[in-house]
Amino acid sequence: VITTAKYLIPRLLGSFCQRYPDIDVSLQVANHEEIQLRMKQNEDDLYIVSEPPEDVDLEIKPLLDNPLVVVASKNHPLVGKQKVPITYLNGESFIMRESGSGTRAAVKKLFAKYKIDVKVKLELGSNEAIKQAIAGGLGISVLSQHCLISEAVNGELTILDVEHFPIKRRWYVTYLSGKQLSVVAQTFLDYLLAESKNVSFPSFSLLAKV
Repeated sequence: VITTAKYLIPRLLGSFCQRYPDIDVSLQVANHEEIQLRMKQNEDDLYIVSEPPEDVDLEIKPLLDNPLVVVASKNHPLVGKQKVPITYLNGESFIMRESGSGTRAAVKKLFAKYKIDVKVKLELGSNEAIKQAIAGGLGISVLSQHCLISEAVNGELTILDVEHFPIKRRWYVTYLSGKQLSVVAQTFLDYLLAESKNVSFPSFSLLAKV
């Protein structure tokens, strides 16, 4: 499972295990680069990714939208402003995901397109660590909106309304082409595809937007 999906898939997994208590499911969380390696070594039955690699022959099924949003502390000067030009991010202290992250690649691609030069203050491999750094005033970041699912109504984080955001992304559930899925894996795949239709995004009102 790609790192950002860990905020959603365990919830679905919990319901699946309650429905099928005799089935054991193993969940591994990794970044894009690590998952690609696991695919090439045929280590798992199913993979949930944001960018299916082109050099691996896969069966690919769309699962869920995964928009990337600009996240800041509730005290950031851009909080509450609408349609902030993306150029306003120039010079901002930025907290970046680690090398090999699909989120990092998507952010760098957008910033390169609009010639945005942020000051990378920290590189962290955990979305939770990034959220804590943002809350501590160390900078802003771009995160999956699903990462904010557990934020309290009066939390420390907010989504900034910046042009060209959210970055439109999607999660896919994939498996190696030609692989005969076990009955258990096929059952879980069917469950994921069905349950994903009932998933809603965390509301902006759950954040400290003012």
